Amino acid sequence: MKLGIPKETLTGEARVAITPEIAKSLIGKGFEVCVERGAGEGAHYHDDTYAEAGVTLVDRAEALACDIVAKVRRPTVEDAAQMREGAVFIGMLETCGEDEVASALLARGITVLALERIPRISRAQSMDVLSSQANIGGYRAVIEAAARYERFLPMMMTAAGSAKPARVVVLGVGVAGLQAIATARRLGAEVYAYDIRPETREQIESLGAKPIDLDIGEEGSGEGGYARELSDEAKARQQQLLADELARAHIIITTAQIPCRPAPQLVAPEVVERMREGSVIVDMAAGSGGNCPLSKPDEIVTEHGVIIVGHTNYPSMMATDASAFFARNIANLLGIMVDKGEDGSLSLKDLDADEITAAAQFKPQTSE
Repeated sequence: MKLGIPKETLTGEARVAITPEIAKSLIGKGFEVCVERGAGEGAHYHDDTYAEAGVTLVDRAEALACDIVAKVRRPTVEDAAQMREGAVFIGMLETCGEDEVASALLARGITVLALERIPRISRAQSMDVLSSQANIGGYRAVIEAAARYERFLPMMMTAAGSAKPARVVVLGVGVAGLQAIATARRLGAEVYAYDIRPETREQIESLGAKPIDLDIGEEGSGEGGYARELSDEAKARQQQLLADELARAHIIITTAQIPCRPAPQLVAPEVVERMREGSVIVDMAAGSGGNCPLSKPDEIVTEHGVIIVGHTNYPSMMATDASAFFARNIANLLGIMVDKGEDGSLSLKDLDADEITAAAQFKPQTSE
């Protein structure tokens, strides 16, 4: 069974779906791993290291023609046309409905496992790409904020005077938010956090941060551990009550996103105007509309003296570790997808028979 790893072609994407270490492990389990030449260069995994692991280095067409193709980001229509009919694609499909890429894959009879659809259940934690990459994103977001905040994060006492700790507010307490809280606390900041799901309060406190309590008349717990969208009335009340807390912040890290919906707007322009000059907002939802309407995807802008960071791919900024985590997720998923025969050959299991692979499959909308 051949596993193909094409190079990522999306601008700014430095990750690779399989690292040499994981490739060696998969080869030991019976896979033939075919990696496009140069696929790991952006993450500092070089071709000679792959070759030493037993990988077959190939061109892009050969990588795409394998039995199973694994990528970090969605393929192109051209990629889909080069995949073998009846093959399996594993990667982020990055769509909430059928689009030209999904249609091109399905038209060739390709089984599509969209990694963002893996259910958040205990058994699937080791395959949860969204969580592994969000964890990295939350860490990197705080590092970005600290680098642009021209003051200390911790309290500093020296012979030349003292500095108070920075007041950091984290909006959204999912995987990224929790890691942002933990990282800001490790750097010595005074951290506050807010989430519309009441069950996050204990998590916030366990990390040494202070929860922001707002009575908005609704609670926002949705399915699968995600937040749900609030009513217009609750959104308006939320913004009004949050305004004073946010205006006092020196750094705001926003992580609030709702699957297949525009990101909720939490940091109004009027709040930005009230913030101290030199403060920093890192809007991790900039790619889905932004938690701050002043943020711009993949740009860093300054409004009212406040620096607003709109990076949309934090894991790629830490491509080596992000690729290592991603590759382990893929390897764990492959572990429940294949059977090994007595002769050592691998065969694909019935993907509809397992709740994880069944949920991850992207199928035509008419049959969903």
